[in-house]
Amino acid sequence: MRAGHATVSVDRGKWTARLGSAGFGGPAREGARLIEFQSVRKQYPNGTVAVEELSLSVETGTITVLVGPSGCGKTTLMRMVNRMIEPSSGTVSVNGTDVRDRDPAQLRRGIGYVIQQAGLFPHRTVLDNIATVPLLAGGTRRAARHRAGELLDLVGLPAELGTRYPAQLSGGQQQRVGVARALAADPPVLLMDEPFSAVDPVVREGLQDELLRLQDELGKTVLFVTHDIDEAVKVGEKVAVLRQGGHLAQYARPDDLLASPSDDFVTSFVGRDRGYRRLSFVDAANLRPSPVPTVRLGGRIPSDDRWRLAVDEGDRPRGWLPPGAGSAGPLREDELVAGGSLHAEHGSLRGALDAALSAPSGLGVVVNAAGAAVGVVTADEVLSLLDGHRAAT
Repeated sequence: MRAGHATVSVDRGKWTARLGSAGFGGPAREGARLIEFQSVRKQYPNGTVAVEELSLSVETGTITVLVGPSGCGKTTLMRMVNRMIEPSSGTVSVNGTDVRDRDPAQLRRGIGYVIQQAGLFPHRTVLDNIATVPLLAGGTRRAARHRAGELLDLVGLPAELGTRYPAQLSGGQQQRVGVARALAADPPVLLMDEPFSAVDPVVREGLQDELLRLQDELGKTVLFVTHDIDEAVKVGEKVAVLRQGGHLAQYARPDDLLASPSDDFVTSFVGRDRGYRRLSFVDAANLRPSPVPTVRLGGRIPSDDRWRLAVDEGDRPRGWLPPGAGSAGPLREDELVAGGSLHAEHGSLRGALDAALSAPSGLGVVVNAAGAAVGVVTADEVLSLLDGHRAAT
């Protein structure tokens, strides 16, 4: 939970008991298969086959991503879970209960659902949007609005937004409200249909990070649909790649998917730069940052023949002072060369390589949890560590 935000009371040891109240039988065991597709097929009256004899299991408390090109059946498959689409044959079950044995309306109240562009009710305030499902489930208006206020905080939005209407929010804020609404009844299962595709890349990355933070806190079972392989390998604990016609091409953990694509289609879909993407799954804990000369903003700085990192009073990086540069007066931020990305200490090798390659000095700045610089790394050091990892595996 980020600093300054209250914690919503969630007991991860008890959340699976929600399955019983949602009509999915008793609590699921950790690591159990919560959602199962067994030989599922969907053929429409015009003869189009959207999903072809697909079998897939989703473990409790994990994020599973369905990814593939347009027309591969990923959204069709996901919508079978809440019976928005019925399979032509095969079985879809949640915690061992066939979803066809459940009343569709009751079923959907026990499954959170997040779609593109949030799908909020335009005539209702943010709080009333979030409170929709608790009210439908028989809760009081007071309790539902209190829960909505808690969730607004949980997804990182200020309380004052609760009285606004969706049209008064940015795209990213609307998506956060959509996530909050899906979580309002504390469902054990969350379906997310390309939820971040309609926002710009910067907002999208922030929403992905927010989802991962929420998952660490709540441990929901999430089925996530996207067409973006980068998004899939970032948020997914397992990734199912579907090809045209609703065929399952490969189902694997992101690192295994990038390391060993099952066929030419998967190789093409994950991209020729899959080796670079795989760096995201290699721990940089053995990377040892080297000291770097620093200068402090506001000081008088003599010239020097080295690149020097400018920091503020908290030792947070602000930019670079290039070789030969100095400052006769107090050093100002507009005198600096903009730095590259920063690498969080003990993050992945991809973050370290990004930092080194994007820095004008060729030195990737490593920062601790407080954002203070602890040293620098070079691209050669990152690649050397990667060679060692490959040799070990």
